[in-house]
Amino acid sequence: MSNPTITFIGAGNMAAALIGGLIADGADPHTIIATDPDEQRRQTLSGNAGIRTLADNAKAVMQADIVVLAVKPQILEAVTRELGDAIQTRRPLVVSIAAGIRSDTLQRWLGGDVALVRSMPNTPAMLQVGATALFATAGVTEEQREQAESVMRAVGLTLWLEDESLMDAVIALSGSGPAYFFLVIEAMEAAGIQLGLPAEAARLLTLQTALGAARMAIESSDDPAELRRKVTSPGGTTEQAIGQFEKDGLRESFLRALTAARDRSMEISRQLDHSED
Repeated sequence: MSNPTITFIGAGNMAAALIGGLIADGADPHTIIATDPDEQRRQTLSGNAGIRTLADNAKAVMQADIVVLAVKPQILEAVTRELGDAIQTRRPLVVSIAAGIRSDTLQRWLGGDVALVRSMPNTPAMLQVGATALFATAGVTEEQREQAESVMRAVGLTLWLEDESLMDAVIALSGSGPAYFFLVIEAMEAAGIQLGLPAEAARLLTLQTALGAARMAIESSDDPAELRRKVTSPGGTTEQAIGQFEKDGLRESFLRALTAARDRSMEISRQLDHSED
């Protein structure tokens, strides 16, 4: 299927990012449909991206080869139950980007036996530099896996998981991860100011250092530990700082933080999976 029709149920920020990424990759805007109850949002997206928009979710699904569920997890049950008949009739590939909603729950809401891929992008996807993990259920063909990957690859790196239970760890690591780096940037900037730097200088130096370190980690053949060793001279300033981080238990703090995020993800999944057939 060279030019599948892709329907986005929901036209929020992540859907808009995916649509923009797909078009930038060469997708025909006329093969993309987005739905949203907000008429102004539909008009804005249609005007900016040149795609088709509809208010009727079921009608949009009936034209789709791929359906991307891009609504908030809290309303996903109501939306998917209303779409069940259309999904069962049309039989598209369904890709969910809703955090915390497990595939068996989605299958139940959609009527079962659906070709379903669960994905977890993160917010840098809005700049086409995201990281997305994907999990395919048993009914997904190899061609459909490639289709799902092509959709999510439009906004950054993609990685397949063979065990869905690992999605909670992904949410803790990359899903919530941008906020951890923002916190580090915030803390470094504040420390620079306390050491006497002007606020603007502290901010710019911190941001450029973060960008440079990330690029070095991505582009180097060395792992982060080796990169750290290469910039840590014995008896120097970096060694003093790293030693203080280690003394303060930075690694253990990250482990505790990510474990707490993972556990909260599991708890939210249980709370969202409250419905009965």
